[in-house]
Amino acid sequence: MRQLFTEVYLVSNADKYKHFERWAATASDFPLENLINDGSTLPTNSLGSLADFELVLRVKNLWEQDVVVIAGDMLFQDCKFEMSQVLEFFRHKSDGDVAIYYEMHESESTLSRGIVEVCSETKRIMKFLEKPKSTQTNSRYASVVFYCFRPLTLQNVLSYLKSSEIQRPNFGSFMQWLINEEKVTVYGMKLPTGFQLIGDVGLKDYESWVKYFSKQAHSFEIKGPITKRAYARIGLIGNPSDGFFGKTISLSIKNFWAETTIEESPTLRLIPHPLNDPTEFGSLSDLHGISSKEGYQGGLRLLQATCKMFYHFCAHRGIALSRRNFTLSYDTNIPRQVGLAGSSAIVTATLKCLMEFYNLTESDLPKPLQPKFILEVEKEELMINAGLQDRVVQVYEGLIYMDFTRELMNKLGHGHYEYININWTELPRFFLTYLSNPSDSGKIHSDVSTRFHTGDKVVQQGMSDLASLTDETLVAINERRWNDVAKFMQKNFSLRRQMYGDAVLGKSNIKMIEIGQKHGVAVKFPGSGGAVLGLLNSDTVIDDLRKEYQSHGCVFVEVIPHIPQ
Repeated sequence: MRQLFTEVYLVSNADKYKHFERWAATASDFPLENLINDGSTLPTNSLGSLADFELVLRVKNLWEQDVVVIAGDMLFQDCKFEMSQVLEFFRHKSDGDVAIYYEMHESESTLSRGIVEVCSETKRIMKFLEKPKSTQTNSRYASVVFYCFRPLTLQNVLSYLKSSEIQRPNFGSFMQWLINEEKVTVYGMKLPTGFQLIGDVGLKDYESWVKYFSKQAHSFEIKGPITKRAYARIGLIGNPSDGFFGKTISLSIKNFWAETTIEESPTLRLIPHPLNDPTEFGSLSDLHGISSKEGYQGGLRLLQATCKMFYHFCAHRGIALSRRNFTLSYDTNIPRQVGLAGSSAIVTATLKCLMEFYNLTESDLPKPLQPKFILEVEKEELMINAGLQDRVVQVYEGLIYMDFTRELMNKLGHGHYEYININWTELPRFFLTYLSNPSDSGKIHSDVSTRFHTGDKVVQQGMSDLASLTDETLVAINERRWNDVAKFMQKNFSLRRQMYGDAVLGKSNIKMIEIGQKHGVAVKFPGSGGAVLGLLNSDTVIDDLRKEYQSHGCVFVEVIPHIPQ
């Protein structure tokens, strides 16, 4: 850890100074000149922790340096987090200082700790209370003497020592003054470990605390692998993607899914999928054939990009991850390149695994922001053409109404997402048919996005009409008017065809639509292309419909809705 810092200093009282001197000289290769003796020998003539800190700053002339200060009588599990994460968060929050906190155990009293109230969005500490009564705050976040200070705050140390009437002032009283009265910006970073002040104790007391932390470490061990699943989705109504500030309704389905499994391991390993990430072939001819059909972009890149962005997110949100490695693997049966959200399903399942493995909850990554995280993995890291819609329904699951209007997106950073309360047995029968040899769904969007953002009236009016159609469909679903839903689905396709044109939609996609229309069923695209969704009516002869689709080289399945109860 020492290599992360240019210098490390240790302040001791005179009573224990010789012990540290011997330790530095014989066991640790610690520079003797970096040991500071504050001259005190008794509690009654001690300087106080803040004055000890000022002594180091003055003697070593550190006033223009960024400084990390940690209490020397504090025991914590440094093996459970990376110090580099703390420093990275400090660098990221360049407009303020950083204070470390942890979530107190239920047996701990607020009277023994400095308590912080932290803004969940910005991570700024809004209030610091030094050893308050439990009735003074609802927070269970305890701050300890573990701070990262910038030079301006070091000058505040001098100001406080000169003005304070407290005898032997400590860091708790200083931080309370700094945050509550001086309104200095201090960000909080949560560490995945507890802290104990060992103070003036003997070997027996120290060993008891080591034993306590050992038990704590075992309590956080994963007993076995964690497996999480994310389902494919069908877009029931709305605009074809969701970068147009529109509205959509989508349904998650049980037919297809992706799942990932994470398990603790000595090193971090990402396991290639034997079919989607082939690394061994029977011959060069086999490699040519598989690559020509499947391409080069399997799911392994999705795992790796999700892990990278997860670490980045936590580092910038003040969440220190425990120092644990894992093995991560995945499986999926979602057909590729037919617009059923196969890529985002793998990312979603991976995020769920990582959150549970590292004990993160929705307070760390709120549910409305999870789809945005998943989208950033795909768009920013992997340049996959995508929008929020798929990620929302895969995070929330079920039949979901989504409103992405510009005002909401600008104000909240996400849309309004609403569960549509319905039992899956109340839904009509849907079918899904898709191409056996599809194109890349990410290319189907063509130039519609550019036309929309440059003010093309046809596209802008079409997207507005689709948003209105979504609201009408929501009312029809709530009233169980399925014939009207069928009409709205047909209108949805007509509007899309008008905006995109047949050349972009493609002959094979249009052919699937025409087959459904021939059999008198409402049909539309459930995604960006390569598949068709249909609503079966009472007059539909499903066997005839299935056979005709199959005769044109399509796969035909009846939809099994996934609506968690």
